[in-house]
Amino acid sequence: MKTDLDHLMEARDLDAIVVSGKVLGNTSLIYMLNGVHLTSAQVIQKRGGGPHLIVSPIEREEALAAGYPLTLTTQYNFNELIAEYQGDLLAATVEYQQRIFEDLDVRGRIGFYGARDQGESYVFLNALNAAMLYGEVVGEFGENLLLEARATKDAAEVARIREVGRRTAEVVRQTLAFLQQHPAGADEILRRPDGAALTVGDVHGHIQHLIAAQGLENPEGFIFSTGRDAAVPHNKGTLSAPIRLGECIIFDIYPREVNGYFFDMTRTFCLGYAPEPMQRLHQDVQDVMAHIKAAYRVGELARSYQQMACDFFKTRGHPTLGDDPATLAGYVHGLGHGVGLNIHESPGFQDNDANLTVLQPGHVFTLEPGLYYPDQGIACRLEDVIWIDPDGVAQTLTDFPYDLVIPM
Repeated sequence: MKTDLDHLMEARDLDAIVVSGKVLGNTSLIYMLNGVHLTSAQVIQKRGGGPHLIVSPIEREEALAAGYPLTLTTQYNFNELIAEYQGDLLAATVEYQQRIFEDLDVRGRIGFYGARDQGESYVFLNALNAAMLYGEVVGEFGENLLLEARATKDAAEVARIREVGRRTAEVVRQTLAFLQQHPAGADEILRRPDGAALTVGDVHGHIQHLIAAQGLENPEGFIFSTGRDAAVPHNKGTLSAPIRLGECIIFDIYPREVNGYFFDMTRTFCLGYAPEPMQRLHQDVQDVMAHIKAAYRVGELARSYQQMACDFFKTRGHPTLGDDPATLAGYVHGLGHGVGLNIHESPGFQDNDANLTVLQPGHVFTLEPGLYYPDQGIACRLEDVIWIDPDGVAQTLTDFPYDLVIPM
């Protein structure tokens, strides 16, 4: 949470942080701006102090909504700096940053975050570090300060994620209603009013319309796949494939609010009826969901739940990553991931020695076990979003049934 920033800076021996760049797609900066939509900005926060926002004067009124003290970029007249340094853009940019630091009395170990071209960042930060008299540029690799802060959500963030979840569930409900409007022929293929087969592509187009109608964005796409396609976890579906009764359908949808928080939800369906092998898969996945939800505890290693899922599926006779990390059948992927301003963020549940994450209050993450048998053309994945509340209780933010068979 943002309230942890001082503690996290102290743990890293940082005296200040700088979060900067264009805002679009820059989740670190979006996080610091409290939902305010700007074109570009720089947020500087000293340890023990609040954030300070540097922004263009044309966005000064929008910037006020962030609730931070403002400095306008025109205070430093960048064009004059370029002239002063005889057109040397790098030298002018370094001087611009140093003048900001001088005015805000920023010195010591300074961490830099945000989105910028990698090569440009390398050149700029090295030049800045060489020029600073009273400061040092500090970088991080892996789980940096902002990612760690973002891993736990406050009540306002959880409310936003829950609302995206409500709208996401409505998209799924309306998608099922759309499918139910199409009768099946003797060949069990659903038909459009013109008699042509209803295809996966037709459904994709309708889902895109429904997402937009809910005021959501779809930057990462979604998965609506059938049969064998559904048995390859990230196969988004063959657009020309017809929709058939009794065939497994995996619908994995992960939209977000505009430039904000994601949700992630998966359900597996069969239209009209479900073959017996599909019923068994679906029950096994439901059972592991219930088993793991009951086992979530604050302080437990996140990786232990992936081990738990493997052990459970093994008792049901399924191959798992625990026995064969290269398996393409059975339980073939991770158990879940954090959800927030990125669709995949901390906490992670990967079972490796580098993952020392323990569950904490404020964590928001998916629980998404699945079973896949591409040679048989069957698969099942179910996915809910879980929140560990302030009392350490695992709450499900996904409000949608697990029904396998959709009446037609």
